[in-house]
Amino acid sequence: MTDTAEFIRDPSLANMPSTSRLGSLVFLALLISLAPAMGILPPDWTIGLIVTGISLLIATLCVVVKGQIAGRQAQQTSAIMAAFAEQNDSPYLITNAYGEILASNALARKQFAAEKGSNLAFCLRSTFSNPPAVLLRMQTQAKSFGRAHEDFHNPGNTISVSVFQLSPEIFSWRFLRAEQGSWQTLEFPVLTLGRAGEVVRINPAAERLFGSRPGRIGDIFCDAEPQIGTANIVQSLDGLVPVAVAELSRSNSGRSLGLLPLNHMPAPEATTSFADLPVPVLTLSPEGTILNTNRLAVKLLGNDHLEGSDISEIMRGLGHPILDWLARTAADEEAQRSEFLQLIRDDKEVFVQVTLSRVIADGKICLIAVVNDATELKTLEAQFVQGQKMQAVGQLAGGVAHDFNNLLTAISGHCDLLLLRHDQNDPDYGDLVQINQNANRAAALVSQLLAFSRKQTLRPEVLDLRDTISDLIHLLNRLVGEKVQLTLSHDPVLKSVRADKRQLEQVLMNLVVNARDAMPDGGEIRIETEVLNVSEPLRRDRATVQPGEYVTVRVVDSGVGIPADKLQKVFEPFYTTKRTGEGTGLGLSTAYGIVKQTGGFIFVDSAVGRGTDFTVFLPVCATVAGAEPETPAQPEAQSARQGEGVVLLVEDEAPVRAFATRALRLKGYTVLEADSAEEALRLLEDSSLNVDVFVTDVVMPGMDGPTWVRKAQKTRPDTRVVFVSGYTEGAFGDSGPEIPNSTFLPKPFSLNQLTEAVFQQLI
Repeated sequence: MTDTAEFIRDPSLANMPSTSRLGSLVFLALLISLAPAMGILPPDWTIGLIVTGISLLIATLCVVVKGQIAGRQAQQTSAIMAAFAEQNDSPYLITNAYGEILASNALARKQFAAEKGSNLAFCLRSTFSNPPAVLLRMQTQAKSFGRAHEDFHNPGNTISVSVFQLSPEIFSWRFLRAEQGSWQTLEFPVLTLGRAGEVVRINPAAERLFGSRPGRIGDIFCDAEPQIGTANIVQSLDGLVPVAVAELSRSNSGRSLGLLPLNHMPAPEATTSFADLPVPVLTLSPEGTILNTNRLAVKLLGNDHLEGSDISEIMRGLGHPILDWLARTAADEEAQRSEFLQLIRDDKEVFVQVTLSRVIADGKICLIAVVNDATELKTLEAQFVQGQKMQAVGQLAGGVAHDFNNLLTAISGHCDLLLLRHDQNDPDYGDLVQINQNANRAAALVSQLLAFSRKQTLRPEVLDLRDTISDLIHLLNRLVGEKVQLTLSHDPVLKSVRADKRQLEQVLMNLVVNARDAMPDGGEIRIETEVLNVSEPLRRDRATVQPGEYVTVRVVDSGVGIPADKLQKVFEPFYTTKRTGEGTGLGLSTAYGIVKQTGGFIFVDSAVGRGTDFTVFLPVCATVAGAEPETPAQPEAQSARQGEGVVLLVEDEAPVRAFATRALRLKGYTVLEADSAEEALRLLEDSSLNVDVFVTDVVMPGMDGPTWVRKAQKTRPDTRVVFVSGYTEGAFGDSGPEIPNSTFLPKPFSLNQLTEAVFQQLI
């Protein structure tokens, strides 16, 4: 196991054969070659020994030559590393994995006596209290991330140490003392704190503010923890002073804080030090006029002409007008001193956190605004809110889908029963067909809700997207119309994916229809497929595509494009840019849900006036596309026929139970009814009762379907089971049904689907 001893041991690098060993090999080779001539061995061995001796002599010479070449290469490498180290203007050295110094520059040799061949931990014994532990920790970080950096604060000085991994066994080290840094020359106070909050160093500006170096941070901030990016009260040489605090650096050994005195702001003519402040700062009048800005504020706000403009033209409040907030703060009323605001920019969405402080300058009231970029924070907040909303809508969709599926099962089921009693010449036949078709449309809408919430039942299969798109192309051509040209481009070596074909077709149709709607005057839609090998994690749009092989499907149009501020909302449910009545806002959210449930990703790129590009990533399936599952043996002639058998139907919804009972009896099955799991178990207490198939709802009041079936199968282990539910795949929870000889039939189901599912369980 690697430990700190690796940095203090002296590893032997002498891997080359010694001169005495080479001489012995040469002598042995010559002896074997000359032995026959000297008459030492029998004549029959002469040729063999001569060949052996010459071969051994040649091999020995090759070893000698290889050793000399390796020695020259090592000398050249050492010279290159030494020359590279000398180019640095701070102590710099190169070591192997054991801490042995391979090269060092003059500054390192002078400061640490870091001579070639010595051990780095030994050279740093007077600099750090435990050099092996420090070096091992940093070298381990460098092995993981390629580099590591730490600041080590000691009374009177601070040393910054950086290490880079040059190769698996070679590391470069750079040491920089604080005197070589920039804190000492800054015109505002800087404190360097240790791990326990002790003050280890201050710059001259801080020494002027406090008179001497304080012992601990509590002596400065009156035993309070400093608040970064906002106003704090500190104990100075002249009494209590308000300051803004910024964290300039942080490491394992401590941190450096910059202090900006708020009641000693520089005059307009002395803008040099103010412009170089390490935090974005604005000075404002109570009316909102910007009086002064520093360089970082200009960079953050993206405007070079801020002085004299109104703050309300630069940013706006999220909850109330920004000018009201400024007025309350200037009047010293009870007002929140920190607010999140949004910049008024056309190129991108930027949020800032602004902290206000009221000060008196030249007898006038001014406001000091410390600005921090809060875009990432607000983005995370928006992601959290969106996630909560998606979860709530998803739960609502699942619950609504369950109730709707029960209703639709009863409607479409009884419609099927009526259709059995009416032929096409009956005047009521057309009305029944309309009822059936609209029930199916309602079922499709419920399926969209489930796809959005990622709770629909998928029937994945191995697909070749070329065949899938070819089967769909005729329908797509009719959808896009005559003004739009639809073109295909396939990768010649396209690999298979595993997905639900019907759901994948719905994704493609949604994307093509959106592309068509974006081109009212016509244009071209391109569908392109390609195999993409992702070698490193691809992070984009808050998603991470893991390394692997993917099949990508791109749907590219040349339409009006999507504005940047709306691009991130296109996958939200019920969000649409179409006019009322032209879209539900579920198309792209449904596509998103289907792709995510399939294990893929979907991204969008767009530019206004240039078109939109949707890209779907689907993982390559390891199963060979041509490999078909083995065909099960055909049942014998004496197998069960349609309508033979006893079915126990357990369903708490009376209309669904009534339809299912009539449907099964029409096919000749004997049906026993139960409105609950408890009633079903009471019926099964009669041991003389023979039941071939259980048809049961999954979610019911009281005991659920899988639970009562497990109990029933303790005495009837061979009974087959058909589970039905409107909750689809989420009905069983996380663990699945785990019931032998069972199948699942999602609601709504038709008369034929129900009877066929029962028949398949009986054969």
